[in-house]
Amino acid sequence: MSDLAPAATVKVCILDNDHLDPAVADTYVSYGAMTATMFASAGVPWQFDRFDTLLGRYPDSFDDYDVVLLTGSKADAFSDEPWVQELRRRVTGLLQQRKKLLGICFGHQLIAHCLGAQVGRAPNGWGMGRMAYDWVGPAPLKPAAGNATLNLLASHQDQVLTLPAGATLQARSDFCPIAAYSIADHVFCVQPHPEFVEAYSAYLLDKRRDRIGEERYAAARAALSLPHDGLEVARYMQAFVEATRA
Repeated sequence: MSDLAPAATVKVCILDNDHLDPAVADTYVSYGAMTATMFASAGVPWQFDRFDTLLGRYPDSFDDYDVVLLTGSKADAFSDEPWVQELRRRVTGLLQQRKKLLGICFGHQLIAHCLGAQVGRAPNGWGMGRMAYDWVGPAPLKPAAGNATLNLLASHQDQVLTLPAGATLQARSDFCPIAAYSIADHVFCVQPHPEFVEAYSAYLLDKRRDRIGEERYAAARAALSLPHDGLEVARYMQAFVEATRA
């Protein structure tokens, strides 16, 4: 299913790894659709096709695509659910082929898991709302604040706990020490959700209010009025892919 089809040379296969709650599905469609919208809002003229991995849908050939992007999901990257096992099998093959991969949240975790890194529950509990990260990568982004701190919207209870072999740490925080990583010229992954908009993040905060506690909920809700750097991450992904294309 094609979401965006501009005259573009970069074709992206989005592996869409979740079904949104019915209350918000009409508005946001899917994580893959939100991701395509993010790139469009950032002025990235790529072409996107989405495939629902929960339903076992994949392209006939990944060779038709320049890059494969894995979205977030409420599932665990280390789950034994059949669809997650099949996704890991396919991603492992793509890694062996050095296919260009982008991973967001669950995708970030699943790629790391396929590479043998440890992935599990975050020691500090749920990461929610607008969170700050130190950009430590060799090719800095340009956050809205004009410094080396990225502010991004997050929603996760799992994290990458050990850096994959051969990976370069790109972003970190005390809460999430491995917030983004890259591998050579073919993998870039990020734990928070650059594709999120404030209203969707607010919906998730409301949904998990009891889990995160009233004090943290109130602070996270208030912080959503501040800007975040999601579109800068989208542009960085563009630069990462286009600068290293054959």
